[in-house]
Amino acid sequence: MDPQAVFCHNPDCPAKGQMGKGNISVHSRREGRYICSVCGRTFTASRGTAFYRLHTAKEIVVIVITLLAHGCPVQAIVAAFKLDERTILNGQRRAGEQSERGHRHLVEQPHDLGQVQADEIRVKKQGGIVWMAMALPVSTRLWLGGVLSAQRDGELITALVHKVKACALCRPLLFCVDGFRAYVGAIQAVFRMPIRTGKVGRPVLRPWDGLCIAQVIKQHAQKRVVGIKRCLVQGMAAQVKGLWQQTQGGGQVNVAYIERLNATFRSRLSLLVRRGRALARQSEALHPAMYLLGTIYNFCTYHTSLRVAIHLPGNRRRWARRTPAIAAGITDHLWTVEELLSFQVPLPPWTPPKRRGRPSNVTKALVAQWCS
Repeated sequence: MDPQAVFCHNPDCPAKGQMGKGNISVHSRREGRYICSVCGRTFTASRGTAFYRLHTAKEIVVIVITLLAHGCPVQAIVAAFKLDERTILNGQRRAGEQSERGHRHLVEQPHDLGQVQADEIRVKKQGGIVWMAMALPVSTRLWLGGVLSAQRDGELITALVHKVKACALCRPLLFCVDGFRAYVGAIQAVFRMPIRTGKVGRPVLRPWDGLCIAQVIKQHAQKRVVGIKRCLVQGMAAQVKGLWQQTQGGGQVNVAYIERLNATFRSRLSLLVRRGRALARQSEALHPAMYLLGTIYNFCTYHTSLRVAIHLPGNRRRWARRTPAIAAGITDHLWTVEELLSFQVPLPPWTPPKRRGRPSNVTKALVAQWCS
């Protein structure tokens, strides 16, 4: 047990979320509990992780989550580990919620994306259809997030574009999408920034500089692709060519990378398998499963196309494998599934309660110690 690697989880504690400040000490090694010297509360070492208050052994949970994230059906896990189906689905839900918190903290940060590709997956569920929209930058293959909706409409695409904007720096950006017309309007509406003039009222919104949009329209005949039409909707042709050469090293405008990611999701998530019997009963169960697979893809899976050559003496070289998170600079090593599920998302800094009058000396001391 390392008190320097944990923080207080009490939302009312001035030291909440502060790590390595000396306020945490071991309370009970047998029970795996810590104590905070500021608020006097104790908490278990698994607080804030997917293992919190689980009665199943951690080793079994890690194996089950790994199998679920690689396409193993739930019934096969039930037969192999003699677990109840509800226990497995509950573990998948908790792992997905933990993965989503980690995704928002680590991935939804400004990055230089360069080129982003987006697409939707049609998912069959019991009694209906669900659409899953996802996006990734070509240079790092980092999964930027996904959105679920019962309709393939502008609201679905707008929600996805908002997630992309949360991960993007205000730099030249190329969007490569299919022929769905909702993409153009959503990208142009979301990727705008306010111009502050100091006047009263809503500021004027202006588009991002260097924003380019290209569409790849597939022409079908008798359920087969007979042609591909590429349209430049926004941006200069020279700038678009420079962006795709910078991110994918040449070729033509395409959506092959996001389609490859769609194939990975269909192969690793049993709920997305075509003509399978493992249909999702409710859309709520698909959301945590999507984030669980997406974060394992980002942090726990090496991508062959992301490896880089390390030149050694004697005209030799070896290949260094990388995950999308390593390529994006988020981490420097391959995460295990246990490490992903045990990651504790830091809490926001403590803010003193609002009271009438001047703050007391005790409040001022707490603010100076924990909010500086």
